[in-house]
Amino acid sequence: MLTDIFNYDLPEELIAQKPSEKRSNSRLFFVNREKDSFEHHRFYEIVDLIPKDSLLVMNNSRVIPARVICKKENGVNIEVFLIRRTIDNEWQCLMKPAKRTKEGTVLTAGEGSFKVIVKRKTKEGFVFADILTTGDFWQVLEKEGQIPLPPYIKAELQDSERYQTVYSDHLEKGSVAAPTAGLHFTDELINKLAEKGIDHTFVTLHVGPGTFRPVKTENIEDHKMDVEFYHISEDSVSKIEKAMSENRRIIAVGTTSVRTLESAWGNDGKCISRCGSTDIFIYPGYKFKTINGLITNFHLPKSTLIMLVCAFAGTDRIMNAYKEAVNEKYRMYSFGDAMMIL
Repeated sequence: MLTDIFNYDLPEELIAQKPSEKRSNSRLFFVNREKDSFEHHRFYEIVDLIPKDSLLVMNNSRVIPARVICKKENGVNIEVFLIRRTIDNEWQCLMKPAKRTKEGTVLTAGEGSFKVIVKRKTKEGFVFADILTTGDFWQVLEKEGQIPLPPYIKAELQDSERYQTVYSDHLEKGSVAAPTAGLHFTDELINKLAEKGIDHTFVTLHVGPGTFRPVKTENIEDHKMDVEFYHISEDSVSKIEKAMSENRRIIAVGTTSVRTLESAWGNDGKCISRCGSTDIFIYPGYKFKTINGLITNFHLPKSTLIMLVCAFAGTDRIMNAYKEAVNEKYRMYSFGDAMMIL
């Protein structure tokens, strides 16, 4: 399957540079598969659009201040971008400029409270390093690090919490990018959904930097996904199994929630509580096991995310929806508007 199938023309001015004034006031492009129609709404109207007794599955991962400006012993600045903890104090990182670091290089920030010791580098450009802190790791990182915004956002973010979902869990820190479909929800909106009988549950997938990268291979089957950590609790599995047994609609909030759910199936054909890593790549032809609804944002051309959405709702339908969204001047990407597919 050719990657170019998932390309589309997007004027640069439609790339949202800042979040909407109020989370739930963003626009909502509704793809109604039953009616084979497109509808235009505001996000807060999902209360009236989502069927009663539906179950929303949300990714509660919290974005970490993954970008740390460190110094070598000679005073040269090196940007360290944390991706994921591997074992003990070791982290997989990206460094810029990478060629200025070699095995044994020591970098520091915060007058030595944050120390990076380079262990090895890979041909893919990753650096594995031990990170040692004086005091609690997360407290030091909060002080010395910066929340990383996607490369297509040039404007400075005034409030870092606007790049977190309102339900992000401080015990589930690990993402380097927000699960952006969840950025449209407010506590008030979640309460209104609950009053209507629309329940929710949480899963966790720590989003890696690969979410920003377009597929560069000519055929999508040749693309390799980055590994990301995920887990799903027994309580969430119980809610999902109950909803499935009662033929209730299960709606994933974001592609990361989809990938978590589709990674958490055992050989017995059941969703199971699981903690581990996934590199699942979902593209057209994939048979979904769990969801029958999806809330998502508008994604980069040729990205694995737009391929997942096409797998769920049909390539022609989604590429036509994107064409209409561009014509209707929807705001795109992380701080942009939303799409719901039912």
